[in-house]
Amino acid sequence: MLVDFNELPDHSRVWIYQSNRSFTEEELKELEESLTAFLKEWTAHGSNLHAGFEIKYKRFIVIGLDQTNVSASGCSIDASVHFIQSLEQQYNVELLDRMNVSFKQGEYIAYKPLKDFKKMAKAKSVSPNTIVFNNLVATKQEYLDHWEVPASESWHSRFV
Repeated sequence: MLVDFNELPDHSRVWIYQSNRSFTEEELKELEESLTAFLKEWTAHGSNLHAGFEIKYKRFIVIGLDQTNVSASGCSIDASVHFIQSLEQQYNVELLDRMNVSFKQGEYIAYKPLKDFKKMAKAKSVSPNTIVFNNLVATKQEYLDHWEVPASESWHSRFV
């Protein structure tokens, strides 16, 4: 069951999928339609899941799930991964590769392989103050408070 992302409780589980490129305006409209259709039908053992989404910076798909009444099952999580894989193919993007880092360079969102981010840190091209996206946050509250943070305040700190 689709619910407004902003209406999800703070303890809701979140999954963040970062794209290796920005989506076009047309793609964003299609993505919203696809996400809406998927989440309306998303279930766990026949029960509707209360889920919502938002797309940030034209490149991050954030799916939130209120697990108060019904939790995601292995099958429902598999279904969501298959859905994200279909988006990867449809738009020729990477959404599931966790070995890449997104960070801000001014207002621009940079996307680099982790090894390149490490090199940039060594060369002082990124610093402890560089704003990074911590896609490992697990709840909506963590997403709101600790998703966009200085590298020194996330797992990226070991490199800067």
